[in-house]
Amino acid sequence: MYVCLCKNVTDHRIRGAVESGARSWREVQQATGCGTQCGKCACTGKDITREAIRDELRASAEGLAYAV
Repeated sequence: MYVCLCKNVTDHRIRGAVESGARSWREVQQATGCGTQCGKCACTGKDITREAIRDELRASAEGLAYAV
């Protein structure tokens, strides 16, 4: 789905930026340009960024071994 029409940014591109190491909305903006022109997409972009970061953290935590 297109999130930012001004910069042609999709939700997949935002998730890709997070997978590539972005850990904040500001880092996603720098990587994609989302929310840097008219700003109408910022709320949706932030929501997708938060969700993607949460999913990344959850996936990395699943690989941790816990001592019993």
